[in-house]
Amino acid sequence: MKGRHHEFTKQHGNGGRRAVLCLLLPPLLILIVLKTDFLPQAVHVRETGFTRFKEDVVHKVSSLGLDSGRWQQQSLDPEKPEFAKDVAEAPTIMSKVACNFSNRHSDYCAMEGDLRIHGKSGRVYVVSSSTIGPENSTITLRPYTRKWEAATMSRIREVEIRSSPPAPHSFVIPPKCTVRHDVPAVIFSTGGCGKNFFHAMSDLIVPLYITAHEYNRGVQLLITDYNAHWVTKFRPMLAALSMYPVIDADADTAVRCFPAVRVGLESHRILGIDPALSRNGYTMMGFRDFLRSVFSLQRPWTAPVSRSSGQKPRLVFVLRRHSRAVTNEADAIATLADIGFDVVAAGPEDVKDMAQFGPVVNSCDVMVGVHGAGLTNMVFLPHNGTIMQIIPWGNLRYACHYDFGEPVPDMGLRYVEYEVTAEETTLKDKYPRDHPVFADPRSIERMGKVWDVYLDGQNVTLDIDRFRGVMQQVYQSITTE
Repeated sequence: MKGRHHEFTKQHGNGGRRAVLCLLLPPLLILIVLKTDFLPQAVHVRETGFTRFKEDVVHKVSSLGLDSGRWQQQSLDPEKPEFAKDVAEAPTIMSKVACNFSNRHSDYCAMEGDLRIHGKSGRVYVVSSSTIGPENSTITLRPYTRKWEAATMSRIREVEIRSSPPAPHSFVIPPKCTVRHDVPAVIFSTGGCGKNFFHAMSDLIVPLYITAHEYNRGVQLLITDYNAHWVTKFRPMLAALSMYPVIDADADTAVRCFPAVRVGLESHRILGIDPALSRNGYTMMGFRDFLRSVFSLQRPWTAPVSRSSGQKPRLVFVLRRHSRAVTNEADAIATLADIGFDVVAAGPEDVKDMAQFGPVVNSCDVMVGVHGAGLTNMVFLPHNGTIMQIIPWGNLRYACHYDFGEPVPDMGLRYVEYEVTAEETTLKDKYPRDHPVFADPRSIERMGKVWDVYLDGQNVTLDIDRFRGVMQQVYQSITTE
């Protein structure tokens, strides 16, 4: 008996142990899954005949890929934000990325699918991308709209778009969603414009309108190089484009998941929109209607004023201080009043509050001012209004017309310009008439001193008789008998 029992144990002991292991293996696997939070993807390994089944997972990873993915997820930020909560992962879907790097003003990318944004690290993860291969799985761009200006763009923080291919080719686990949004996102930078109203409108607000208005306020705005002053100043416009508070992406530790994301803003031209390039055929007249709605402006159009009625067309004179100021502004204002205009004089302290100054401009038929950011307020004029730009000395006509003359027709406005002569600039008190400042302005441009000499270094003393002649023509064009 002892021999038989020994023989039985020798023959069947291993089978018994296998039976015990089979009983213990399922709970052991469950414990591993719960402890590691990792569910392997279904993949058939023909060489071994072993099959593993996928259960709501994103990627198959090797042990090296798993370690890499965990390190990546943990390295984003060790502190979980108070407002964030764990969100269940969505089923695997295919993602798409399309970028435009040919636009002169800006680079931008549009994505849809499983998209995860970690603002603090400046990364957008495109999970299971079907359009980006391993050779170009990482894209970086600076989401600002003055691509041709190296100095400006150097101040803009890069956003990195990381695309992972569909399983089984992916070896990186993207960070898990902590906040899930059911609306698209738009990412852009406020790092380039500073406090300049012209750049704020031309570089950001108009492109933001082109990019985000189509969502009918159902879009989340995320800002890099976050400028709190800019956000406060333009909050009425931001609120009209998005019903959600803007997010300071640089300080955001959450992993936010979106069904669609746009990185960078579409921009067509300076202070303008090209309807042929706009996905929705937007126009600058439509943009100005948008502004009129934002600020509840009352006048959509101007109408000719009858001179015999005793009414006066209203004119706002945008005045500057420190540079490009009109030194004889009192005489100029008196001349305008004598011609027949109801004149509103607006200094820098008056124009800084859009909510107050927008209605003032909208009540006027004409705006006058020396070239500068204050003329950007022409966006608040009623349709068919007139903008008159005074161009300083220094061969600046082309540049000034490019900024404020070319955009005017698409806005539904009329444009007049007054180019200052050498006798009307205060530069004549600084330089002799044979100096290159007068004799060869292009040489000043070649030396890179246009800003210092012609823009920041001169004021204007208008030839009142000449100024009167130009403004009388404007008066005649907007009035009837």
